[in-house]
Amino acid sequence: MTTVTESHSLGSMGRPPGFTALVVDDHPLVRESMVRRLRAMGAGDVVEAATAAEARARARSGPRDLAILDLGLPDGSGLELVADLREAGWGRVVVLSAADDPYSVRAAFVAGAQGYLLKSASSSIVADGVRRVLDGGVYADPSVASLLAAGLRGPATEAAGISELSHREIEVLQLVADGKSNKEVGVALGLSALTVKSHLARISRKLGTGDRAEMVALAMRAGVIR
Repeated sequence: MTTVTESHSLGSMGRPPGFTALVVDDHPLVRESMVRRLRAMGAGDVVEAATAAEARARARSGPRDLAILDLGLPDGSGLELVADLREAGWGRVVVLSAADDPYSVRAAFVAGAQGYLLKSASSSIVADGVRRVLDGGVYADPSVASLLAAGLRGPATEAAGISELSHREIEVLQLVADGKSNKEVGVALGLSALTVKSHLARISRKLGTGDRAEMVALAMRAGVIR
């Protein structure tokens, strides 16, 4: 894959030049367009990846300032990649997707993303979202922000296994819903990362899914977490 290096001053944008980024998308034209936008904003080094496996390989060198990735990757879930990058210490992850449905939007933030942009967004919206996330904020494309606010809560029907969740498991799920990594959940609850993984494994067995976003969605629909 291609590594592109170039520095530009952001001037009035307020960001120092030379931030680093990872762009993950299996469509070359989408990657090229995003790389150009980031370079115009002052990115000093942008690494590209077409698959989740390539992204993980490039992530081994350590966190970059920003990761921008699609949800639909040919070899795996973009949601899992978001969670993996967050677990590895990447502090700023933005989803760039064509999906504008409530589940995808909410699930991205549940997995740990700090931003959600649509591929159809204008250059100004993309720039605004990237700047806000780089500055430590959270951003949702204006056309999906209301979906995020509404969340996934539906009728309070109970999924199989919800009643079997312990108080501690519900606490873990709530922190996962808040976008916490396993390490952050452990710190908040005074648990080791291994114990958190054990809780998540039991939750997975009870709810019949190993997908973090789906576990959270089931618990939200049942009303046991917010």
